[in-house]
Formats: sequence, C-alpha cells, structure tokens
Amino acid sequence: MSGRIPIQVTVNGRARAFEVAAHHTLLEVLRDDLQLTGTKECCLVGECGACTVRLDGRIVDSCLVLAVEADGGEVTTVEGLASDGRLSRLQGAFLDEGAVQCGFCIPGQIVAADDLLRRVARPTVGEIQEGLAGNLCRCACYGQITAAVAAAAAAEAGAR
Repeated sequence: MSGRIPIQVTVNGRARAFEVAAHHTLLEVLRDDLQLTGTKECCLVGECGACTVRLDGRIVDSCLVLAVEADGGEVTTVEGLASDGRLSRLQGAFLDEGAVQCGFCIPGQIVAADDLLRRVARPTVGEIQEGLAGNLCRCACYGQITAAVAAAAAAEAGAR
C-alpha cells in the first residue's frame, strides 16, 4: 500500500486530480506537489498568515488544513488572483504603495485583503486592520499595507 490518498481539487480555476500522503498539509501540496510557491511556509502553527489561501470561499491558514480535507474543494492562492499574466488591481496597489518590503508575508496579506474586499467594498482603516489581523509583517509595513488595500478599494469603486 502506498499510503497515498487520491483527491480532486480545483486550484486557481483548474481541476486537479492527484494523490497525497494522508499527513501532508494543503500548504505542502500547494508548494511541493503543485509548485505554487507564492503561498509561504513560515510558522506552521497558524499564527503568521503567510500561508493564507481561500478554500471554498473562506480564507484559511493552509499549514493547518490537511490536503485530504480539501478534496472536492476549490482553492485560490495568490497566483490565482492574477489574470492573463496581469496583476490584479490589489496586487498592483501593493506595489504602488510600497507595501512589499521583503515580500515574504505579502501573498498571505493579499489573499486576506482580497477576501476583505469581496465582503466590504469600501472598508475603513479599522476594517482593513481587523481583516488583516491574522497576517503578520516582520518589516512592519502595516501603514503601507493598509494604504494599498484602501487604494485598491478606491480604484475598484472608481472603475464601477
């Protein structure tokens, strides 16, 4: 027996079928098996948010989710937010506002911010801070990150 379990997951809009070890996390499968390295491995205990992805419409710390739990589900990583090789408005805002510094936490920050903007079209500073509270930035770029989310929300509202 191989000890591997077959699963089917839609990742960034693409249906995928493969086998995973029962003990592997969604983070491990995304990075190691699917080569989606935008999702970062950091604390491995759900404290930092660097591995944040959207799973079935909710953001989760992929280090805390077993890959088999995602079977039949839909996962969106930071790579899935771009379209046709172009950054999303939110991703562009992070660059424009200088919110990237070392860049390590940014994928998780962007996925969490995207989730927030899906729920709240024009969030206040307080709502942005609350929406990103589970994502730590060691470079302390919180001001730039907040500005980037606010700029993306304003640009989206202006585009409507």
